[in-house]
Amino acid sequence: MNDSGLSKTCTNSKVRQLMRRVNQHYDAQVAQSGIRTTQYSLLAHVSRLGPVRPVDLAAAMRMTASTLSRNLLPLVAAGWLSVGAGTDARSRLVQITDAGSAKRLEAKRHWSQAQQKLESLLGPKRVIALHALIDESLALLGPDAPAEHEGH
Repeated sequence: MNDSGLSKTCTNSKVRQLMRRVNQHYDAQVAQSGIRTTQYSLLAHVSRLGPVRPVDLAAAMRMTASTLSRNLLPLVAAGWLSVGAGTDARSRLVQITDAGSAKRLEAKRHWSQAQQKLESLLGPKRVIALHALIDESLALLGPDAPAEHEGH
């Protein structure tokens, strides 16, 4: 801390360091199922939302339509998701296949192991405090800027 009470360390840098470590932790576990955590997240969202329009899926996952499109391609190619006709000639619906449901369940077991290991490393109280700090910070920062958000 400096004289004004503010940290001299860049907050963005510290948050990115934490995100990298947490991502590495989850990726190492989920990779045992043959997919990445981003792919697991996409399978889980489609499974939960049921047949869903790509625009609604992108909104639910807080990503742009172009990012969603790129992320869907390998999952459709693997036979884990399908994109079919929607309610009219111009609309499409994304849904999980039986193979995709099986892959999601396999990956979920590894994700659960990652979750348990992280909680063990940090301790339950620290995890709860971290979640509270993140939620509070997100509320203070306000909603995402739709055109600028490219993550998941």
